[in-house]
Amino acid sequence: MQILPFYAVCDESSSMTLHIDTLNKALFSLHQEISTNPTIADKTRFGLIGFSTDAHELQPLVDLSDLEELPALDASGLTSYGRAFSLLRQAIDRDVQGLKAEGHDVYRPVVFFLSDGEPTDSDWEQPYQELLASAFRPHIIAFGITEGADRAVIAQVATFKAFMQEDGNADVAPALREFAASLTRSIVRSVSGATAAGAGMSLQVDDHVPGFTAVSLDKL
Repeated sequence: MQILPFYAVCDESSSMTLHIDTLNKALFSLHQEISTNPTIADKTRFGLIGFSTDAHELQPLVDLSDLEELPALDASGLTSYGRAFSLLRQAIDRDVQGLKAEGHDVYRPVVFFLSDGEPTDSDWEQPYQELLASAFRPHIIAFGITEGADRAVIAQVATFKAFMQEDGNADVAPALREFAASLTRSIVRSVSGATAAGAGMSLQVDDHVPGFTAVSLDKL
């Protein structure tokens, strides 16, 4: 079976206090979009990492259809990227190796990285580069949530396509919901195409979310 690991890595710092409720609603929408689609429920695995001064795995990689709800984000501490990237690298290495050991083909992981773009740690770039240098380096889609988000930092983190709400609207829910819908459509097409052709196909993420461009997700 072909599996796409998908991670939401969310800033839980105190500067995100006003946006935590929005993020939790957005994750709920993503959960509903993917887990209730029988065509792809077993083709996608989802993991959730929250970070501030520390980083913790709120939800290890799992089939979303196995969960009634996701754990809630809770704002506290300062915005710190370094430990988040280190934990993400460890989680991806563990998860991809586990999926391969189970006999699955694995797409390169996709990470939806949400933050205010203002890390307080100055040494985060090393663990970030170590993540990109790892055998299972992910595609990172970075989203600047707050109106004052640092666009340069968001763009630096993104390996795919960074995007922000141009009008300063901090509501990330519609964008995350649209991305989930796009991901769902893409997996459905990939599964259908593979069945018709008798072989695997590249997965394409649609250009349906403002600021996105289509990307081919290669298999590891």
